[in-house]
Amino acid sequence: MHSGAQAYSNTQRTSVTPRDREAMLLIKAASQLQGVKDNWDDHKQTLRTALTYNRKLWTILVTSIGREENQLPTAIKNNIGSLGVFIFSHTIEVETKPAPEKLNALILINRELAAGLHGK
Repeated sequence: MHSGAQAYSNTQRTSVTPRDREAMLLIKAASQLQGVKDNWDDHKQTLRTALTYNRKLWTILVTSIGREENQLPTAIKNNIGSLGVFIFSHTIEVETKPAPEKLNALILINRELAAGLHGK
């Protein structure tokens, strides 16, 4: 027998749209990066973890726009692709010359894209 919490959790999982899921993952990545920035003195391991998570997420996003079943307009696909190129190159720069202010662009892009996916 399922508890009420399990039933709610199962319902919530099935009612989340792909857009909502993408937005939640982008917010999670932005939050991890913000946490590193806010605690820069202890950043060495957390920076690598946060950047890796963000890079993997963006790899999935960029890869998915090229799929045949993806029905986004070409202009949006191109914009996401361009953002992905920036994310990847900027991530390399942050990894080679770490500085807390360099995380701002990654955080902002993730938050803004998440807000767009939520329709805000």
